[in-house]
Amino acid sequence: MDRGVKGAGEGAAADGAFIELDGVEKVFDVLRRTGFLRRERRQVRAVDSLSFTVARGEMVGYIGPNGAGKSTTIKMLTGILTPSGGRLRVAGIDPSRERTRLAQRIGVVFGQRTTLWWDLPLIDSYRLMHRMYRIPDARYRENLDRCVELLELGALLDVPVRQLSLGQRMRGDIAAALLHDPEVLYLDEPTIGLDVVSKAKVREFLRDLNAERGTTVLLTTHDLQDIEQLCSRVMVIDHGRLMYDGALAGLHEVGDSERTLVVDLERELPPIEAPPARVVRVEGPRQWLAFPASGSAAPLVARIAAEYPLVDLSVREPDIEAVIAKMLRSLGDTGDRKDAAPRPPSERAVS
Repeated sequence: MDRGVKGAGEGAAADGAFIELDGVEKVFDVLRRTGFLRRERRQVRAVDSLSFTVARGEMVGYIGPNGAGKSTTIKMLTGILTPSGGRLRVAGIDPSRERTRLAQRIGVVFGQRTTLWWDLPLIDSYRLMHRMYRIPDARYRENLDRCVELLELGALLDVPVRQLSLGQRMRGDIAAALLHDPEVLYLDEPTIGLDVVSKAKVREFLRDLNAERGTTVLLTTHDLQDIEQLCSRVMVIDHGRLMYDGALAGLHEVGDSERTLVVDLERELPPIEAPPARVVRVEGPRQWLAFPASGSAAPLVARIAAEYPLVDLSVREPDIEAVIAKMLRSLGDTGDRKDAAPRPPSERAVS
């Protein structure tokens, strides 16, 4: 499927795309103080001519720097915000016109907010959602039991939401979003603030959900490991425009991003020589090596382990904002983003 911005919209729509955006815009009017009693009205374009499609059952990473327009896009997809222009459909429904009807088919998790009732035990929030969504009793019990088991919520059901840790609440929110069997799940920073164990549990749960039920997932996150472990496709948005749509490896290549290998040696030694990795920092027996993020760390680790007195090592992923910044710089240097990094239509930078 061609996922270039314009081509994707037309091609996927013909194939029955589940989510469709065609030239979608969102403009906010903002008042700015210009004097003691003066204010000036100006327009802020949060989303600018955004076009893409998502097929039913896809898991897509939707990433970009803070303020890029990710949350605004999700709010339009859920009907919370109305587009200023363009065409938007989810399962053939216009979210802003038929928000109540669409609510039965979507689930939403905002990492910084909760849909749970703050002072009530977790199970009471679920019972309220059972009634709000008019979920059949058997279906509700089946979905609740499944979520409680896989997300390990059994010991938390009688705990007031305000007493849950961030990681526990996040797992509770994900379960709440899935009780009514949504066809599409929007996740906005679902692993924010979670420890390593909780992140692994959430990721495993989402993989199983997608594989078993074919749930469409649109995931926004600053954690590249979320994208790497869950999504085969990634879209990058910046200043409200779609800049890249394709595989994560292609994004690394366009942005020329690097991962960092932190190596602890038995003693202080000269900088490690292991091309294509390069030493970027040395502190006593610890060395930091940068290597291309599009490549595997395994050969580099094996070489260092064979040639140096290794004590410990770890791999650090590139910061997503740094990846995007390098990508935009590399595209900007060419003067033409669309032709900056020629690659197949499914793995290219777009504008």
